[in-house]
Amino acid sequence: MSTLLFSARGLRVALLLIPTATAAATSNAATPSELLGAYQAQSGGATPLASRGQQFFNALHGREWTCAACHGAVPTQTGKHAATGKAIAPLAPAFNPERFTDATKTEKWFRRNCNDVVGRECTAAEKADLLAWLLTLKP
Repeated sequence: MSTLLFSARGLRVALLLIPTATAAATSNAATPSELLGAYQAQSGGATPLASRGQQFFNALHGREWTCAACHGAVPTQTGKHAATGKAIAPLAPAFNPERFTDATKTEKWFRRNCNDVVGRECTAAEKADLLAWLLTLKP
């Protein structure tokens, strides 16, 4: 943890620069399995369930879209954005080796997509369940 001190019109202010739990736990993750472990740790160590991840992926959560609306019911092929029609590379890591290998990108897309689908940021447990399911999908 680092501290930044600065003066604003004679008032000394101290800011603590503390990374968020998500960023801290996932910053060193380089593989989907490492990310899964980080999300599991963030969720208090609860065991991720692939069945719960699959259900989450295909269910409506009070918004217009499901995850499957863009990524496909089984996200092993190229999907298509529901609004723009833009192609989306396969989500399952076994079908797209670049998926879930960059923690920063993963968090960016979880944040965007969860907001679209759920209307909020997904919890670490939801991310773990989803990733656990995606890791079960094999060629």
